Amino acid sequence: MPAAAPAKTFYVTTPIYYVNDAPHIGHAYTTVAADVLARWHRQRGEQVFFLTGTDEHGQKILRTAEANGTTPLEWCDRLVEGAWKPVLQTIDASNDDFIRTTEPRHAVSVQALWQAIKAGGDVYTSTYEGPYCVGCEEFKLVSDLVDGTGEYAGQVVCPIHGRPVEQLSEENYFFRLSAYADRLLAHYAEHPEAIEPASARNEVLSFIKQGLTDISMSRSSFAWGVPVPWDPSHVVYVWFDALVNYATAAGYGFDDERFAQIWPADVHLVGKDILRFHAVFWPAMCLAAGIEPPRRVFAHGWLLVGGEKMSKSKLTGIPPSEVIDVFGSDAFRYYFLRSIAFGSDGSFSWEDMSARYTSELANGFGNLASRVAAMVGKYSGGVLQAPAADGAAERVVQQAAVQAAEVADDRICALDFSVGITAVWGLVDALNGYLTEQEPWQLAKDAADRARLETVLYTAAEGLRVLAVLLNAVLPKACAALWESLGAEPVLGALAEQRVGDVARWGQLPAGVTVTKGAVLFPRLEEA
Repeated sequence: MPAAAPAKTFYVTTPIYYVNDAPHIGHAYTTVAADVLARWHRQRGEQVFFLTGTDEHGQKILRTAEANGTTPLEWCDRLVEGAWKPVLQTIDASNDDFIRTTEPRHAVSVQALWQAIKAGGDVYTSTYEGPYCVGCEEFKLVSDLVDGTGEYAGQVVCPIHGRPVEQLSEENYFFRLSAYADRLLAHYAEHPEAIEPASARNEVLSFIKQGLTDISMSRSSFAWGVPVPWDPSHVVYVWFDALVNYATAAGYGFDDERFAQIWPADVHLVGKDILRFHAVFWPAMCLAAGIEPPRRVFAHGWLLVGGEKMSKSKLTGIPPSEVIDVFGSDAFRYYFLRSIAFGSDGSFSWEDMSARYTSELANGFGNLASRVAAMVGKYSGGVLQAPAADGAAERVVQQAAVQAAEVADDRICALDFSVGITAVWGLVDALNGYLTEQEPWQLAKDAADRARLETVLYTAAEGLRVLAVLLNAVLPKACAALWESLGAEPVLGALAEQRVGDVARWGQLPAGVTVTKGAVLFPRLEEA
């Protein structure tokens, strides 16, 4: 009997980030969301492939490099190695691959995919005349543009960058996007979950129903890009190059076995400003090339500072290190995913982050871990004792653990990070309330209460075991320290091996483990 085929890899991607400048916390926000999703699915026991990377072609990169007196590749190398890759370490990203669109493997995939599309009859030559935003690297419809203000009053401008567009006239190759309107509508009718949230789906469907126009898939006025395979005097339009990265990393065009195992992507995480590329152009390209479209495109909202979208060009782009140097990477990850409903816009403020750090991380979770370890050390010599029979109070905590695990798994898999994390925090609150009510410091004063004391301490420590597993995807550093403090690894195995589906099974932390009080998980913030 032949062996069963391996289960499909869970494949999650960030957008392909454009390297015209260094990353800001808006980029890090998306990457952290993808990382938490990837870590959570690994904790479910699934094979996961998590991709991020950089988009390095196009006219904007060419002009930026020229303005800085260097070549495009040298400019990209400098930013990728000096800024984009280091920020992944800063935020503790666990990506399995980092792709650059200047890599040879990517050129192979881009050319293979466009050959397949051309073979299907969906490429033709024509002249493009119309507006083009170099900032977006996007051919614009006249209806996309808005009236300028200030120095650009009397002109039409890009609504994203607030700058005038350029008028292009080029002889290019075109992709027959118009032929895919009905197929896309049928696809989304059959798979409504393929675009989320609902507001994003409605926007895409409205755009498609207005009618799709064919779009240039090549540029001929400059040479910084992947050459069109049948005509090297053209390069592939930067977005129609960049979008293929998701297929490249899965092996499209050069590793069929790998591609069959990984593709289609299960989740593309994107900012809402690039939704159209990912939910209209990219699925149409996939259909034209004969491959399955991505299973889900999730468009999250913008991070706002002072009411404006995070942007280097508007001087609102805060480097992640500025926040992490103050609060730490775990707090950065926690704050943005708990305080903002993923899919909606959210505002960042130092004051709000400081307040949440203090009340929720330091005083809530961190203090809970510290005082449980301290009490086991003080009252039981650092060795966890076996509990006596559970009472009603213990059953409340155990039920809180079951509820936290079930809701968190459902919501995080649905990319509803805020509600999922809040559900886990229900167990943090339950344990803090349990200790307040049971008063183990009072029980320790009377030898007659010894069995009750040991039950309370065990319940608190076992609750921390559950929290270490459920919060590991969000707070990897703190949870690793907590796992070590509980003495769990020698008896239960590595934290990464613990499964969310089994986490609420009570009593896994055995009596006899040595509990140690390590460093404070979330130290008090220094006064400015």
